[in-house]
Amino acid sequence: MRVTDAPLRVLAVDDEEPALEELLYLLGEDPRVGTAVPALEATEALRRLSRAMAQGPGGTEGFDVVFLDIDMPGLSGLELARLLGGFAAPPLVVFVTAHEDFAVRAFDLKAVDYLLKPLRKERFAEAVRRVAELVRAGQGPRPAAPVPPAPTAPALGDQVPVELGGVTRFVPLADITHVEAQGDYARLHTGQGSHLVRIPLSTLEEQWRSRGFVRIHRSRLVALGRIEELRLDGGNVSVRIGDRVLAVSRRNARELRDLLAGRATGRMR
Repeated sequence: MRVTDAPLRVLAVDDEEPALEELLYLLGEDPRVGTAVPALEATEALRRLSRAMAQGPGGTEGFDVVFLDIDMPGLSGLELARLLGGFAAPPLVVFVTAHEDFAVRAFDLKAVDYLLKPLRKERFAEAVRRVAELVRAGQGPRPAAPVPPAPTAPALGDQVPVELGGVTRFVPLADITHVEAQGDYARLHTGQGSHLVRIPLSTLEEQWRSRGFVRIHRSRLVALGRIEELRLDGGNVSVRIGDRVLAVSRRNARELRDLLAGRATGRMR
């Protein structure tokens, strides 16, 4: 733990540029803040924080606190905070949101403070003061519970364990329509919703290829049997799965067409 009076190192995360600019302005006005680094999405923030953890306590990319929006596309602020709880020494978290109804869940995640938009300068300064006092007292970055081992991709016939609100659920592999990369994590999509798992997309591609999953983009796998349409629009290729239309990269388009043609030939036999 770091006991110091040094200026705070802050990561500011919000997917809306005006809100992020306001947050950076308020941080820049506070003399207790040394550096404030912006991130427009939670996955970008997760990459930065992962690099900081890899450097160790003396690294140049470390952060004392994350000022974090909640309602963001893809990885939400609550999901990011939950992932940070698995870090060996995670930064403190201050949520900054327009929604009042996430407060209980935020404090369950050990948030230092919960600020409502539009931000008030005095209230914002109070949150920074709390953070500074905790860091000075050696309580941030704070130790966390031991990180559980990352789940492996399921073997043939198995289900995928996912964590949801402290409960482990098991999602049948057959229910998964497609998978999207989010940093070192992957989001599994089903007809009922989505689940974030601590498995790199490359691992899933390797282990699930024999189960009919194929890469259509550097950040996306799809279940071949779930593709309902292959769309060609000029030089652009996409597939439809249910009500989702997913872009196919040029480098993956030919392999996908060959696989779909093989599937169609097999059906006609």
